[in-house]
Amino acid sequence: MKTSTVVNAKHFKLLVVGGGAGGLGAASKFARKLPRGSVGIIEPREDHYYQPGFTLVGGGLMTLEANRRKQETLIPKGATWIRDKVQLFTPTQNLVKLRGGDEISYDYMVIAMGIQLRFDMIKGAKEALETPGVCSNYSPFYVEKHYREAMNFKGGNAVFTFPNTPIKCAGAPQKACYITDSILRKRGLLGIESYLKSLEKVAREKDIDIKGAKEALETPGVCSNYSPFYVEKHYRKAMNFKGGNASDLCDQFEEGKLLLEATLVSLEIKKLLFGIESYLKSREKVAREKDIDVRTRRNLIEVDSNNKMATFEFLDEDSKPKGKTEKVEYSLLHIGPPCSAPEALRSSQFADKSGFMDVDWSSLQSKRFPNVFGVGDCMNTPNAKTAAAVSSHLKTIETNLTQAMQGKQPCMEYDGYASCPLVVSTNRVILAEFNSKGAMETTPFDQSKPTYWAYLMKRYFMPMLYWNGLIKGFWNGPATIRNCSRMIRSK
Repeated sequence: MKTSTVVNAKHFKLLVVGGGAGGLGAASKFARKLPRGSVGIIEPREDHYYQPGFTLVGGGLMTLEANRRKQETLIPKGATWIRDKVQLFTPTQNLVKLRGGDEISYDYMVIAMGIQLRFDMIKGAKEALETPGVCSNYSPFYVEKHYREAMNFKGGNAVFTFPNTPIKCAGAPQKACYITDSILRKRGLLGIESYLKSLEKVAREKDIDIKGAKEALETPGVCSNYSPFYVEKHYRKAMNFKGGNASDLCDQFEEGKLLLEATLVSLEIKKLLFGIESYLKSREKVAREKDIDVRTRRNLIEVDSNNKMATFEFLDEDSKPKGKTEKVEYSLLHIGPPCSAPEALRSSQFADKSGFMDVDWSSLQSKRFPNVFGVGDCMNTPNAKTAAAVSSHLKTIETNLTQAMQGKQPCMEYDGYASCPLVVSTNRVILAEFNSKGAMETTPFDQSKPTYWAYLMKRYFMPMLYWNGLIKGFWNGPATIRNCSRMIRSK
């Protein structure tokens, strides 16, 4: 057994707060560097989830169980697992107080507490998630519900929201929207418009009149394999056919429309997700092709699950409420929850005004306490909050924390790298890699285009890299591969 609960051990050379991707990666790196028992990990949860896989779980492409591991099996050898939660930080004394009452002291600390889902910031959201039609890929409790709701969808508005706060994996609400679109198209509830356009073109060429098809579908003898409402009718009419002309007809009706609600102004959304022009164009092309109604400057503030009504407040260019609201009826509602830093961090001396850990954006060192570093979503760094960003965070603090332990000044600079494999269908992905300055693509291919090979990486390679590389402290991001790729492209 390589883990143990703290009983007598009250002091650690390195204390890691958080057992997610960043915390485990940091603990693994330094458990190999420091003497046995020098590293402690504070983490209350017994289950560890590969959260980047939740999008695929919500789309019916993976199981939740495939993305879950027991925390005790992931604690690095030589480290101690403290199964508790931080209640109070006292950095002036190098001390943390746990919820259970114990106090733990440290020489150095890595804060990797992640980000907290705040469904409570939306009136009625927590209650609505327990009702039919409402789901969220952000929570292991509701992610499987997304696929069930998409499969049971019978028409109306499918609404996808984006919060007016920082959020983990800011591309996830779009991914949920695009995957739902693919599911509904496979079920025959969407895609009729493109079929009609092609059919109308052929009809004009052949001088065929297809007017009145929508009304005709409700009459005897008329059917369509393009809709689940009329496909069975095809067989019945064929079996009852008594002779005469059997003609090819089409559907001319709408079964439902995907509606994407985003809370930030267009410029801010582009800057946050796809500030690179090529990614932006690809995203907009996908939205046009799927006929998604993208509405910006709206923030979900209330869900009335009894009447299936979502209320949004309008935002100005600074993302401040304008005092106006609108109500949108939904049949399916996917909530991108507001997020914040965990409460213990928000109220600590480590936090800035927003509640996130205030660090130097280059060294990831606390601005006030030089023996403390940050990793992952809990920091106030400007990068997108993704697991891919954590890999570069770990590379940075491995060098800088080691130097701090040696009494030296940190010299490694975080390059701002983040990545968002944007799933645009059930078998295509835009592999976006970037920092605040522009694209940071790893491969020699055009990653702004949706490709099947990028989907295969998202579905199969990245989970393996996470479980066997990132959380074990072996994966420092694709910088070396990227440099080799650039050399190949330059030849």
